[in-house]
Amino acid sequence: MKAVFLDFATVGADELDLAPLYAALPTLELFESTAADQVVERIAASEVVLLNKVRLDRRTLQAAPELGFIGLTATGVDNVDLECARERGIAVCNVRGYCTQSVVEHVFGVLLNLTHNLARFQELVRAGAWSRSDEFCLLNYPIRELSAMTLGIVGHGELGSAVAQCAKYFGMRVLIAERPGATQQETGRVPLGELLSRVDVLSLHCPLTPATRNLIGQQELKRMKDSALLINTARGGLVDSTALVAALNEGKLAGAAIDVLPEEPPVQGDPLLECDHPNLIVTPHIAWGTVEARQAALSQLAEAVTAFQQGERMNRLD
Repeated sequence: MKAVFLDFATVGADELDLAPLYAALPTLELFESTAADQVVERIAASEVVLLNKVRLDRRTLQAAPELGFIGLTATGVDNVDLECARERGIAVCNVRGYCTQSVVEHVFGVLLNLTHNLARFQELVRAGAWSRSDEFCLLNYPIRELSAMTLGIVGHGELGSAVAQCAKYFGMRVLIAERPGATQQETGRVPLGELLSRVDVLSLHCPLTPATRNLIGQQELKRMKDSALLINTARGGLVDSTALVAALNEGKLAGAAIDVLPEEPPVQGDPLLECDHPNLIVTPHIAWGTVEARQAALSQLAEAVTAFQQGERMNRLD
């Protein structure tokens, strides 16, 4: 089967074992990246197309008459026209549950960094403050225990539920927000407005939809405690960057850890990139990206390709 992988650089190939992919697709052609004006040419004669973030719209899919399978090294598939794929009988498969551990560890890594002020204490040491101190330790910044805090989760799927479970191991109280746009009260869940005022940490794990775009904006941030922390490892469009910077600078929020931005890469800039607040951590969409998680994504994708070749269904979205 003629097969191409359009944006292989997005999974950091140098660290990974490609044997499972080549076992399923011996003639697979790898492209580090593919610009929008190169997509049609590269998939025109392909039966299998693998990708991560490259966009496959209706016009592009219609230019690939042999295409029968699209596989993504991601769970989200908003970059593929699923309606057109169904009309054409093209199987579309994603990968699932591959980065749960990676995201959980990232969430608690940044949370512990913020609650224990690790970066700021490191700066003190490097500046010689400890060497000049009369005391055996420095306590210039507050250090907070997670067991004394309440965590709010927005999005209680695979990732959100795993973060909630880990929080309980730390002794945190956990509140789950009602799903945005829910038409009736959900048992065991708390309305978002109420949850915001009660939590010490808010962690976002929901998809980006019309109902969740700018879910956390100026009014929502005002509801949160001045001592609260915000963590977003889901989608950049969930948070109004301008409102978040204002809340941090005005002391209306104690800190934030942001792994995703509305535009990636942020070639047009973003207010968070210009903010020098000491309790703001901005990382380049890496929460999902441990070596183990990326290997799991490739291996699972190879399994889905093999299942398709054998007439079986795995991770199909049609």
